[in-house]
Amino acid sequence: MIYEHLGARPRIHDSAVVAPTAVISGDVEIGPNCQVLHGAVITAEGGPITLGEHVIVMENALIRATAANAVHIGDHTLVGTLASIAGATVGEEVFFASGARVFNGALVGPRSEIRVNAIVMRRAVLPEGSVLPIGWVAVGDPVQLFSPDQADEIAAAEPELDFPGHVFGVDRETPDLMVQLTERYGSSLARHAADRQL
Repeated sequence: MIYEHLGARPRIHDSAVVAPTAVISGDVEIGPNCQVLHGAVITAEGGPITLGEHVIVMENALIRATAANAVHIGDHTLVGTLASIAGATVGEEVFFASGARVFNGALVGPRSEIRVNAIVMRRAVLPEGSVLPIGWVAVGDPVQLFSPDQADEIAAAEPELDFPGHVFGVDRETPDLMVQLTERYGSSLARHAADRQL
């Protein structure tokens, strides 16, 4: 299903194939020979999304841009089933395995591999040719890689990331943080009520 959102219509190259159960919403550009499979969601929530040539978005993957963080995915990249890319820049020829997660402001260099259930944290910068092992977590710039059993080290490496402030514009120290966050985000998401199916 294709939706106009905030006055922006998706632009899909004639040679691209989008499954009828995929959702493409807003300021999205899908390049030549891309394949977007069943259940995939590509939604531009205030910022643009660009897929280069020969990008494959597998079943039930999610690609989401925000007003603060656009998404660009380079040519010949594969986004695996149940993978999620939010507000990130991705180079060419990148492989995201099933369940990989990439968060706002991250940069994934060309010819990198993000393996099953691996996580690229917000603002992490993976250089060209990086390999993030199964379930591992990438944090920071310069990037540090942590195994999933290093929760304390991961937590120590990321406090300066300020997720509520960067993504939602809410100070982490706000006493009613979740009230402020959900009301602001809910108001933003409510703009979908005016979407128009094309």
